[in-house]
Amino acid sequence: MSWNLCGTVGGAIRAGLVAAVVAAVMGTQPAAFAADCSTDGAGFAAWLERFKARAAAQGLSQATLASALAGVTYDRSVVRLDRSQHSFKLSFEQFYARRVGPALIRRGQGLMRAHKSTLDRIERRFGVPAPVLIAIWGLETNYGADTAGRYSILRSLATLASDCRRPEFFTAHLLDALRLLERGDLTPAELRGGWAGEIGQTQFLPSGYFRYAVDFDGDGRRDLVNSVPDILASTANFLKGHGWEAGQSWEPGSANYAVIKEWNRAEVYQRTISVMATKLRDGAQTASAR
Repeated sequence: MSWNLCGTVGGAIRAGLVAAVVAAVMGTQPAAFAADCSTDGAGFAAWLERFKARAAAQGLSQATLASALAGVTYDRSVVRLDRSQHSFKLSFEQFYARRVGPALIRRGQGLMRAHKSTLDRIERRFGVPAPVLIAIWGLETNYGADTAGRYSILRSLATLASDCRRPEFFTAHLLDALRLLERGDLTPAELRGGWAGEIGQTQFLPSGYFRYAVDFDGDGRRDLVNSVPDILASTANFLKGHGWEAGQSWEPGSANYAVIKEWNRAEVYQRTISVMATKLRDGAQTASAR
């Protein structure tokens, strides 16, 4: 199962759901969800009512379903985007040159200094060092600068869940997006992001968000849109949950490099995280030695 599921190499924890998690989220009804689909949006309103009944049967409250899905309509632009994905063909050198420059490294080093106490606490708890987290943050959204939230995540996921191409995958994410609302992590208005459901500054998909997000700033919410401590700690929790080994290398061939693959299956993206993290680390060491 490729982690480049949504057609863009930089989609963070669009890598964050393995087939076993999909099965767990879907419970015993994947076939029922998959059978109830269309290829052109015909009957979407009726599909949505049937989905609400199935979601309620899985424990979601009527209040959540009513507030979250009221007025949700089919989005043909999202289906077009899903249909028009292309293979990623840039070499590592081309990709790195496009995505990482001196300014991104300098800003990352500044953020490592600014958030040092938080990053130190995260490493003590999860074993993931600052350079790796800062590299992911920078690559995903330019440290939060590129999170315009163009799409309604609920509308996008409902559209894709009703479509026959990958209904089980997107239904699982739609259910977990609703669970995020019910848990109080986000409001419907905050559930805006990428066309395939990516949320927040390191681009978690809803099921990854639901499973790995942590409240690291102590405010009672797991906020991966606005809270830097929550964003970075949750990213570290994902990596730890996939086998990150504290104190070990993240260079190609290492166990931790294999964990980076669980973040994104594109080889050029894995190498870019690794190389960028090394540059961030080496720059910080040089600065501290002066």
